[in-house]
Amino acid sequence: MAASITHYTLPLPAFDKPVKLLIVVAPYYKEIADNLVAGARAMAAAVGAEADLVEVPGALEIPSAIAMAERLAKYDGYVALGCVVRGETTHYDTVCNDSSRGLTLLGLQGACIGNGILTVENIEQAEVRADPAGQDKGGGAAAAALHLIALARGWAGASKGIGFRA
Repeated sequence: MAASITHYTLPLPAFDKPVKLLIVVAPYYKEIADNLVAGARAMAAAVGAEADLVEVPGALEIPSAIAMAERLAKYDGYVALGCVVRGETTHYDTVCNDSSRGLTLLGLQGACIGNGILTVENIEQAEVRADPAGQDKGGGAAAAALHLIALARGWAGASKGIGFRA
């Protein structure tokens, strides 16, 4: 049913200054992670962005790595990539919820983050979503980060003033 629904994709933004992305990936499911990274790199290249890559042990460490980079490095945005497959325990719920919550909190603080952490029932679902020639969720996460960077740059020079109208 979902395959028959048409999705609208925003056109990629154009940039007049270089863009530097950090791709943070948890390669627990290596083949899935490699496909997500390939999609993200291709999307970054499509707008001429530079993309660095770091690996972390698991999805729970992705927000921490992005938080450190936001404090200590010079990146315009971040792409969070990984895969969490439902198992027999509640660990799945903890990893999905807490990694997403961590990324959301960073985003609310101003970090431009595209969330490409797959949360799936089985590995077959992950393969379809990670495939750059398929659903390309890695590319989609990179595109999300790029759109947020474009928004941030557009608003960076704007001033709200102190409440008086000219």
